[in-house]
Amino acid sequence: MRKMSVIVAALMLCGTAAFAVSDRYGTAGCGLGSLAFGNQKGPIQIIAATLNSLFGSQTFGITTGTSNCAETGGGLSSARVFIETNREALTKDIARGQGETVKNLATLVGCSDAGAMGATLQKNFGTIFPKASTPVDQVSDSIFSTLKAEKSLTCDKLS
Repeated sequence: MRKMSVIVAALMLCGTAAFAVSDRYGTAGCGLGSLAFGNQKGPIQIIAATLNSLFGSQTFGITTGTSNCAETGGGLSSARVFIETNREALTKDIARGQGETVKNLATLVGCSDAGAMGATLQKNFGTIFPKASTPVDQVSDSIFSTLKAEKSLTCDKLS
């Protein structure tokens, strides 16, 4: 029972304030959970967030504009939310220079070549993630400044 309480508390502490931007979904954000539970208030959003995470529907929805994610046209604000939501997976993918989260981030920031973007981020991994405890806002800013500084990339939604 104690383990369940810890899990519920951890889920409640997830950074969800950035998602409260639509009448169609609650603090868990868009995805399968939003289709099932909408913008209902309270602990139901924990279940919605779990559904979004388990099935990867939030990442897919943000990228494709489905699952109540149609409002996300990309750009810095959408990319910031994506980075915060997917920080752990994005860290691993940037370390490898490729992966699903790198591809999705490339779509959000309008980079035409996800492979080149991944290689650029991988090359600058130490700058983007100087410590494991680096705040997500600093990570986002480092990613954006790295992409803007690389003239060979065409990321048209970074301005």
